[in-house]
Amino acid sequence: MLEVKGLSVEFTSDQQVVKAVSDVSFKLAKGTTLGIAGESGSGKSTIALALMRLITLPGKITAGEVIFDGKDLLKLSDQDMTHIRGAKISMIFQDPFTSLNPVFTVGEQIAEAIRLHQNLNYKDAWASAVKMLEAVHIREASVRAHDYPHQFSGGMRQRVMIAMALACRPEILIADEPTTALDATIQMEIIQLLKEVQKEFNLSVIFITHNFGIVKAFCKDVLVINKGRVVEAGPVDRVLADPQSPYTQKLLNALKVINNG
Repeated sequence: MLEVKGLSVEFTSDQQVVKAVSDVSFKLAKGTTLGIAGESGSGKSTIALALMRLITLPGKITAGEVIFDGKDLLKLSDQDMTHIRGAKISMIFQDPFTSLNPVFTVGEQIAEAIRLHQNLNYKDAWASAVKMLEAVHIREASVRAHDYPHQFSGGMRQRVMIAMALACRPEILIADEPTTALDATIQMEIIQLLKEVQKEFNLSVIFITHNFGIVKAFCKDVLVINKGRVVEAGPVDRVLADPQSPYTQKLLNALKVINNG
């Protein structure tokens, strides 16, 4: 369904070139979940932004292919990519509070995404937005749709972001550390919700995280990233049981310390 070949991203600053992502390749099959794991600054979020064609100056995609439905997304026009972004491939960002517009109700923001990609009138788009809020288990969705982002808790805002990402029935969902700012109980609620909507909407998911506990709970395969490079890849069960990279072992040891602390 999605195949990434030799993806590389560079950032240029004061005549210095930083290779944020170097020669990353992977495949994502229909209906499966791929974890991309690594520490902060490892390049994993840059990979996600590159897939969505959201790298901006001073960053630049310098090499690679991102093949989706037989097309290289990196070669599409900006207009053609706009039709894919949000409609075919959606993304949930790390901080829902900064991703949601504070001056519009959550219902308006979801409905606007639906109108943009599905050419519905306002009434039908609003009704669809309410249904999406119901799908992510927001109680009294028809009432809460009129509320603003600041009126929701962190966990509820993340549910709104998931509803917005799924509103146009995408084929691929990219989740960029969507539980980082949440406490452990709410984290597991969001993970469980993502599992549920993945099954309901037959989604392929790329889950970006620094937490191997989340990888174990949610992902089928994992890509371990260090300094912009893939240092290990394979089925989660195999990687957890027999890590080949010292960096992977380091991440797993950190998880054990946390769990035993």
